[in-house]
Amino acid sequence: MATVTPVSEEAATGKVAAVFADIKATKNITFVPNLWRVLATNPDHLELVWTRLKAIMHPEACGRASKLDPLVREIIALAVSATNGCAYCVNSHTAAVRKLGLDVEALGEVMAVVGLFNTTNSLADAYQIEPDILPPLE
Repeated sequence: MATVTPVSEEAATGKVAAVFADIKATKNITFVPNLWRVLATNPDHLELVWTRLKAIMHPEACGRASKLDPLVREIIALAVSATNGCAYCVNSHTAAVRKLGLDVEALGEVMAVVGLFNTTNSLADAYQIEPDILPPLE
């Protein structure tokens, strides 16, 4: 249950109504998800978060190309959401990866990678292991 009353689509005006319309058009959906309706209680914050998400997760909608395809971006979002324990985001990004064609076996593989690296990251951090494999400095 949200800690504030979400703004309904019917009650949205001005900046909120414009952002809601952009969310639906960009994501090609017929409703405004709860996250955005809750953020709409502060229209400036709603606009800020949506603008940032749109630029990063939907660069094509901003007229930019991306080196990452939409499925890869959503898999990353799902992995971080699972690591952070955000049930809302895990469900949202699982729906997105499935919509983009990821089957349940591949979803299981994604979660196996997430689980593995949550474990190995925790071990490396706990042991304070000094990095010895470094990326090139190009």
